[in-house]
Amino acid sequence: MTILDFFTLFISVLIGGLAALKVDHKNSKQYLGLFLSFSGAYLLGITAVHLLPETFNPPRTSIGFWILGGFLLQLVLEMLSKGVEHGHIHPSHSMSKTFILPIMLGLCVHAFIEGMPLDAIHHLHDHSGHDHHHKPLLYGIILHKIPAAFALGLLLLLSGFNRMTTILCLILFGMMSPLGAFVGSNLSLNPIQLQNLMGLVIGTFLHISTTILFEADEKSHHRISFKKLFAILIGLGLAILTVSL
Repeated sequence: MTILDFFTLFISVLIGGLAALKVDHKNSKQYLGLFLSFSGAYLLGITAVHLLPETFNPPRTSIGFWILGGFLLQLVLEMLSKGVEHGHIHPSHSMSKTFILPIMLGLCVHAFIEGMPLDAIHHLHDHSGHDHHHKPLLYGIILHKIPAAFALGLLLLLSGFNRMTTILCLILFGMMSPLGAFVGSNLSLNPIQLQNLMGLVIGTFLHISTTILFEADEKSHHRISFKKLFAILIGLGLAILTVSL
């Protein structure tokens, strides 16, 4: 990864989070849902066309257990984060602001884990002679982090946190994936360990993307709106286009 990759990964969180300070909160959930649908479809797309084929090469039966482990891990993390990473915003107006601590913990642990293979993933593909295999994963994390940060910023503001506290929480959240990438690049993981780590990340992506895509629109009686369907198709289409990159 380049310095620009690390910076883009960090700044994407600030862009999404700070946007929550500027938008009309009454209409923000509709646009957040569409962006989440797009990013969820992109995550699912790159998982299918990039991450799964590359992680299963060479094939190992045990990698499936790591994928299941990642799926279950994300389930546990969302018990802490209350689903903020896929747009669930449940403001708290109680006097105690400590409710945000488990939410930040869940979001930060997830961000750290998904960043860990970013700088080391090219070691799985040394035979290809290229050094861009982290790019689909990088783009997927960025596109996922923007709406997640927006939801976090909106949650903090609607719960009565001041702007400075909101910005500090966003900075902390933004640092987690770059920090994970830095730590992962210095762990000297062997190919099997890196493959297992990718399996864990794939499992978390499968949980997040399918949760986003299969959540029906509010008051739609389990029907998906045309706007959401269009956003999903664009996300999948872009993910498929990355195969040729």
